[in-house]
Amino acid sequence: MKKLTALSMILALTAAVAAPVCAEDAIPGLEDGVLTVAMECAYAPYNWAQPDDSNGAVPIKDSVLYANGYDVMTAKAICEANGWDLEIVQLDWDSLIPAVQSGVCDAVIAGQSMTAERMESVDFAGPYLYASIVCLTKEDSKFAEAKGISDLAGGSCTSQSGTIWYDSCLPQIKDANIGMPAESAPAMLMAVETGTVDFVCTDMPTAQGALIAYPDLKILDFTGTDDDFEVSDEDINIGISVAKDNTALVDAINSYLSDKTADDFNALMEEAIKVQPLSE
Repeated sequence: MKKLTALSMILALTAAVAAPVCAEDAIPGLEDGVLTVAMECAYAPYNWAQPDDSNGAVPIKDSVLYANGYDVMTAKAICEANGWDLEIVQLDWDSLIPAVQSGVCDAVIAGQSMTAERMESVDFAGPYLYASIVCLTKEDSKFAEAKGISDLAGGSCTSQSGTIWYDSCLPQIKDANIGMPAESAPAMLMAVETGTVDFVCTDMPTAQGALIAYPDLKILDFTGTDDDFEVSDEDINIGISVAKDNTALVDAINSYLSDKTADDFNALMEEAIKVQPLSE
């Protein structure tokens, strides 16, 4: 009797292991096999909107436009690795976390730093990029030869609302004349391009993309010096936010990202920068 019971248990365990597990059945929100991803579609080279599907762009839900950029490329690769379809939803920056909290989307892939404050509201997969902090100024600006943030003292500046660039980095500049935050990355770049401010603070990918649209701008990169912005890993680690406690989705996304290196991320970002619209 004991031998029969043991055999039955072994057969049951074998069947359980052999039975296929459908990812969309195991992950909340993906019952339809579609990963709905929210982003601004206005934050090149991370993401942008364009009129057609060139360069692998994806349709934006309830829009005649298509989304492309580093975030879209990453989302497509994650979906391909997990056997999901991809749906892109366009939302304002400040609406992104509420959207993932409320279930409007399954994930946000939008160049978000993995900060402790954000982690109080959402969980993160990743990082899917490591982004150093830099400034942008006009080539003919009096700040163009700055070697560190101390050389930016007294300058007028801004950055995008709701970012560590505006909330944490700009206040580190002595006597900085910090203006109102810009509502979007394009608005931030327009502020420095038009001379409304002397410089803006952003991350390296955004700055590199900006030079394509505004070649008269200059990147001020103080990385590796003793006069750089003080930032933590959570500030420069860029992640993918999902609803709290959706561990299955975090694990599925990380299963794709786990073997990717900084060089892999940077190579994909270079591809995005090459195809971004000049108007972004």
